[in-house]
Amino acid sequence: MKISFVIPSYNEESYLPGCLKSIVEEKKSAVCEVEIIVVNNASSDNTKAVALSFPEVIVVDEPKKGLTFARQAGFVVSTGDLIANVDADSILPHGWINTVAKNFSSSPKLIALSGPVIYHDLPISSNILIRIYYYIAYSSYLLNRFVLRVGSLLQGGNFAVKRTALEKVGGYNTNFAFYGEDTEIAKRLHKKGPVMFTFALPMYSSGRRLKAEGFVKMGWKYPINYFWTSFFKKPFHTSYMDIRPPKQAKAFQTTIQKLHQALRRIEIALAVIVAVVLASSVYVSVQISKLAEPTIAQAKQSNSLMVRKLGPEVIRFRYRLHEIKADTDD
Repeated sequence: MKISFVIPSYNEESYLPGCLKSIVEEKKSAVCEVEIIVVNNASSDNTKAVALSFPEVIVVDEPKKGLTFARQAGFVVSTGDLIANVDADSILPHGWINTVAKNFSSSPKLIALSGPVIYHDLPISSNILIRIYYYIAYSSYLLNRFVLRVGSLLQGGNFAVKRTALEKVGGYNTNFAFYGEDTEIAKRLHKKGPVMFTFALPMYSSGRRLKAEGFVKMGWKYPINYFWTSFFKKPFHTSYMDIRPPKQAKAFQTTIQKLHQALRRIEIALAVIVAVVLASSVYVSVQISKLAEPTIAQAKQSNSLMVRKLGPEVIRFRYRLHEIKADTDD
């Protein structure tokens, strides 16, 4: 098995070195062959020179600016059985390559695999909100894949796909400039075989777009384009901003371990809250039952007295009806 990394890069001289270093480092312990391709996508800075400074890297020039043009250009020259799509600001966590290789080896029918992104330069609180967003997206993924059967879920900068499957669907759709491109390819791949999203395959990335455009704005853009692409086969937003701030020193270093620890604390807190609510509900129910017992006993006693009082009257009434019936028959 061979994995080809395709990294679209437009003016990414600041972030590209970190991405390439992480792949080169992971390559050392990889259980499969690894190919690294950087697509210089009409850059006007030193992106190409940065890529060429790594002996392991193949550099491809794509003059047509656009994410999908770059992905397609890298795919065409790649030679791997699997195409790994990552962004120039991505940083591979330890074990990413082997996790991908293991999943495809153990599931021969699997054609694409993806996972969430952890924004290493955003605080843990922001990443927790983003993870909650992913949980909601995951619910939508389950609905779309297994119930509606209209598509699946791929995270644009963190997915691997089989070459044969990508060839069958005709590669990347260059009509999608940015938003919805991952949803569109997931929709087409879904028709060819299983497309899986798993939280066991995270990827580090920069939260520069979230910081530049804001959480609220991006929290609207991503879902609406996912929905629009899934059901109307086109993106809701056709234009996008290039976010290329100079790389800053890491004010935050959110790691998988930190995120898991924080999420675990939240889960424990929620479990405690649920337990308290349930215990309170049981206690209230017991107290209401105790208060209701005398009333129920009184009601039963009243019913018993009523039966005893009305019993003879009911017998006389029935006897009288019998007499009336007998007189009518005569």
